Amino acid sequence: MTAAGSTGESRVALPVQRPEGPVGAAAPSGLASSLAYLLSRAERAVNRELSAALTAEEVSVEQWRILQALADGRGHSMGGLAEAALMPHPTLTKAVDRLVERALVYRGHDPVDRRKVAVFLADRGRDLLGRLQEGIDEHRRAVLAVYGAERTARLMRELDDLVRALNA
Repeated sequence: MTAAGSTGESRVALPVQRPEGPVGAAAPSGLASSLAYLLSRAERAVNRELSAALTAEEVSVEQWRILQALADGRGHSMGGLAEAALMPHPTLTKAVDRLVERALVYRGHDPVDRRKVAVFLADRGRDLLGRLQEGIDEHRRAVLAVYGAERTARLMRELDDLVRALNA
C-alpha cells in the first residue's frame, strides 16, 4: 500500500515486527531488526510533523536546525554548523546561502580567529525563531501526548547516551 506524504514523497507501508514481544519469542528479523532502520523511521515520523509546524514560515527542518544552532549568538564555522545541523557540507552551504538571501543569517569574521568566516543569526532570523516557537511547542506537546512525557524523556536520554557511546 502506498500513500503520498506531506512532502509529496511516496511512502510504502511495510509490516514491521516489533522488537518487544513475549519472553522467549523469536528476535525480530529483516528491517525490524535494524536499529538504523528503526531510528530512521522514527526520525521521518517526527520530522514529518515538525515540518508541518515550520511550513507557514517556509522553513525546512534543516533550516530550522541551522537557525537553532546559531541562536547561541556565538557564530559558527561552516564545519561546526554542519555537525550541529546534521548536514553534509555541500547541502549546508546551499541552505546557508538561501538563509543569507532571506537576510535570516549572515557571514562575518570568526570572533576567535578573524581570518576565518563564521555564520551568525541575524535579527530577522531571531524574530523568525520567535514566531516558530509556538508551532515547535505544539509539536512537542503532540509528541508528549501520544508517547508520554516520561517515555519521551527516557528515549531522549537513551538516544543521547547511544550517540555518546558510539562517538567515544
